[in-house]
Amino acid sequence: MGMVKVVGLVLHPRRDCGSAIDAIVRWAESREVTVLGLHDEITRIDCDAVAVSAEEMVERAGLLVSLGGDGTMLRTMRLVEGRKTPVLGVNVGRLGFLAEVDLPDLAGALSSIDEHNFTIESRTAVRTVLPDGREVSAFNDIALVRVPGDGLAHVGINVEGSNFVRYAADAVIVATPTGSTAYSFSAGGPIVSPNVEGILVSASAAHSSFNRSLMLSPDEQLELDVAATSGRLAIEVDGIIQGYAGAGDQLRVIPVPAAAQVIRFGRTSFYERARRKLRVEGSAQVGGGDPGDAVVVDSFEQSRYEVLLGGELAGVLHYRRHGERVELAHTEIDQAFEGQGLAGRLAAAALDDARRRSTPVLVTCPFVAGYVERHPEFTDVLAAGVQTGEKL
Repeated sequence: MGMVKVVGLVLHPRRDCGSAIDAIVRWAESREVTVLGLHDEITRIDCDAVAVSAEEMVERAGLLVSLGGDGTMLRTMRLVEGRKTPVLGVNVGRLGFLAEVDLPDLAGALSSIDEHNFTIESRTAVRTVLPDGREVSAFNDIALVRVPGDGLAHVGINVEGSNFVRYAADAVIVATPTGSTAYSFSAGGPIVSPNVEGILVSASAAHSSFNRSLMLSPDEQLELDVAATSGRLAIEVDGIIQGYAGAGDQLRVIPVPAAAQVIRFGRTSFYERARRKLRVEGSAQVGGGDPGDAVVVDSFEQSRYEVLLGGELAGVLHYRRHGERVELAHTEIDQAFEGQGLAGRLAAAALDDARRRSTPVLVTCPFVAGYVERHPEFTDVLAAGVQTGEKL
């Protein structure tokens, strides 16, 4: 008996999630699983998910699936903060830190979850009470940011009841380990493993003599004091302005360990994602190499063609086999390797491989469909009577 009975969906507000929703609904129907979606998201899409309120979805769902990028994942994690409901991130767009699977792997990922074949990565949140009395939580960061036209952020950092330093800066950021690769990283803070429990305090464009980041234990009390000399500050919670602070305001920031449970399958590590997303250069030479030296291989165990450049995985073209035919379904190039013609290398290699094997090709990947239109010499490998973009 599977563990998943009800799946809840959270959608990116602008990206096309139709294919992902269809895949989830088909999987759910085969296993008698109910699929829920938020009213304002599902009603704009023609699908079979049941539209419910956020409260009902959180109460009923045994699994939440985030369809989008890191921003959608953060919103999903905030929905289930403090619960044990696992969250699966599905990448619909560019490579992110939090998403675990791409669209072609979605059905298999759901089946693995249903069969208990996954691990959980707990994520810490930070929580504070705004000057207007509202309580807010963030999984990336809470930041006090100077308002354009006003003065600098003059913020005292009090730890365990004692003043440690006062930053004068464009912003003062309190980040979780998850948020260490976001605003805090851009301010010069360190990269912190999500397995670490603690919080980071960093200053962006500091004008004070002390500009180093602090790493605090989750057991230590942290308070941010807005000094009398400070300008008006916007309070950003995971990048969204939720209020304002002024001279004399004080915010106590509390870490919440294990506030969300993110599903992992062990296919990539945090450090692999960080190296590619942040374009970390060094011995690995991320993004380096001559595009002419790119190599395409058929990783048949994962049903995808891979293009390798400088020893790094630069992109993939996912495929599916349907009897005697092969479907070229989805092409993705890592952001660090974009603009080098590698997607075309993948498409050409896959089509050439199909020709050598005398395998008819069905093209549902928009990029490969466009590539075939620009290179009609490959039309002979298309399955008879099937047009590019047509579904099986």
